[in-house]
Amino acid sequence: MVSSEFIAKIEYNCHKKEGLFNKNKFKYAIRSMFAGAFLTVTTAAGAIAADLSSSIVPNSGKFLFPFIFAWGLAYIVFLNAELVTSNMMYLTAGVFLKKIDLKKALAILFYCTFFNLIGAILIGWAFANTSAFSHLTTDGFLAATVQKKLARPSDLVLLEAILANFFVNIAIMSFVLVKDSTTKLFLVISAVYMFVFLSNEHLAANFSSFAIAKFSMISDQLAHFDIPNILRHWGVTFIGNLIGGGLLIGLPYAYLNKDEDTYVD
Repeated sequence: MVSSEFIAKIEYNCHKKEGLFNKNKFKYAIRSMFAGAFLTVTTAAGAIAADLSSSIVPNSGKFLFPFIFAWGLAYIVFLNAELVTSNMMYLTAGVFLKKIDLKKALAILFYCTFFNLIGAILIGWAFANTSAFSHLTTDGFLAATVQKKLARPSDLVLLEAILANFFVNIAIMSFVLVKDSTTKLFLVISAVYMFVFLSNEHLAANFSSFAIAKFSMISDQLAHFDIPNILRHWGVTFIGNLIGGGLLIGLPYAYLNKDEDTYVD
């Protein structure tokens, strides 16, 4: 009889997250803020690098930015930060497998979301006030990305969000199930690169880019950049990410491994 490593990892991670959340919410908040901060660090570096690259080779920034951004998720998974979109997979699978209560899973998910945003806001403010962003223009990579995302109708945002977290949780599943650390890293980077290159909608990534844009010198010049539209975008993205990571990755893998003793992950 072969036991499922996937179920063991889901149980371990659900109990770990719930344990910290119950015991010390401040520590859980810090781990959540780190996730938002890590993605904001690589968003900032990637945006400036994309502008420089495109000034040398037109449109090359579209290829460079996803590679730099992808390291943010690598930092998160290797340094044990709490990311809302990976928690969507863990907690959905955990609820299905009865490793965590639904109400507690939702409480953790919303708490994590809020502090991902706080982490992104704090680091986003810091970067927006650095010399690297002192010459930001509305023609640059960051501005173009933010405006394009906020111009999308809700049905398109939903689809893009489903796809984004499908990619992200391919990365998370690879991190969970693959043994070799180097291979884990390559698989994480590859999956994240693809969703960013395709400009799909990832909630925490959007926290990062929107936060930097909000505190930048060009915030008043960005089209569609108003609070109601941003909240609409985030709300739809949250739902789409939950579908993509929870219902399309976490739930199926939980079902595939439940009550199986031969073909298991």
